[in-house]
Amino acid sequence: MKNVIDIINSFQGYVIIGLLVFSVILFIILMITLKSLSNLENKYRKLMRGVDNKNLEELIIGYLDKIDESREENERMKELCEDLNLKLKSCVQKVSIVRYRAFEDVGSDLSFSIALLDQNNDGVILTGIYGRNESTTYAKPIDRGISRYDLSQEEKNVLQDCLGRDA
Repeated sequence: MKNVIDIINSFQGYVIIGLLVFSVILFIILMITLKSLSNLENKYRKLMRGVDNKNLEELIIGYLDKIDESREENERMKELCEDLNLKLKSCVQKVSIVRYRAFEDVGSDLSFSIALLDQNNDGVILTGIYGRNESTTYAKPIDRGISRYDLSQEEKNVLQDCLGRDA
């Protein structure tokens, strides 16, 4: 043990100089680390300040609120679309018309039959018969593509043409 103490005492000056150099190196590393930390902190503060001096957290929360509002509006739009689709099923979606000459003594195709049907093939056939002395209009209801009333050949043709159309 005495030998170790004698060796340390003989190299005491070198040990102190080595420790001083080591301390200076550690101090330089500490200063570099503090400078890097300061730069990083400045960048972090700029990032957290965000746009218009708003906090980044406030911006993110604002955007999340907007996303929630968009989702709610999207749900309302889906409900509205579903309601519109239900209403559209009962709207006129298929139309067919035929013009013809009902009487030989009338010069042009002035008589007509029009079929107006919805998606379920419910609707009406309107027929206008034009003659020299009078004009008559008929309406015949259609239920699932079938009429409870007798149809003329022109009305049958216009109904078949209308039934053949896609909604």
